[in-house]
Amino acid sequence: MDQIFAPWRIEWVERDGDEIEGCPFCVLPTRGDDRECRIVARGDHAFVLLNNSPYNPGHLMVIPDRHVGGYADLTEAEIVGHARLRVRTLRALRMAFDPDGLNTGTNLGGASAGGSIDDHVHEHIVPRWSGDTSFMPVVADTKVVVEALDESYDRLHDAFATQEDAEAVESGAVSLPV
Repeated sequence: MDQIFAPWRIEWVERDGDEIEGCPFCVLPTRGDDRECRIVARGDHAFVLLNNSPYNPGHLMVIPDRHVGGYADLTEAEIVGHARLRVRTLRALRMAFDPDGLNTGTNLGGASAGGSIDDHVHEHIVPRWSGDTSFMPVVADTKVVVEALDESYDRLHDAFATQEDAEAVESGAVSLPV
């Protein structure tokens, strides 16, 4: 039998099943420790969360702050805030991971659409590389993620911070020393 070493998954295995009561997308942003909760960025009406069970390194979700089941239920300001944060997320992923491409997707329609949290709309953004599926999913029905979540978090958090710094300089809010 082949073995895959993934020591970072022990946190998920040993978690308390009642650790998050209620909607995790509503609870996590209120905890006060973005790193521990894996929130890599926040916008005006949404936040970006690193997926705990990623399809690939850097798998993120853009999530509205307000608990709402579908995009049609968002206000115009929330839609614009979500869209702006999505653009920042795409840029951050390109900066941090330099993927060959990106997939975005939303599971709408409950469990039948494949979502495990279907009453708080969220968008998945997954970096992709040529050949990233390799033989493991086909032969062993197993996906290998090659980077620990904490390392992905650091890379993405830095990429978002770099964008914010550049935006501040462009807007004139901050000037660079000469």
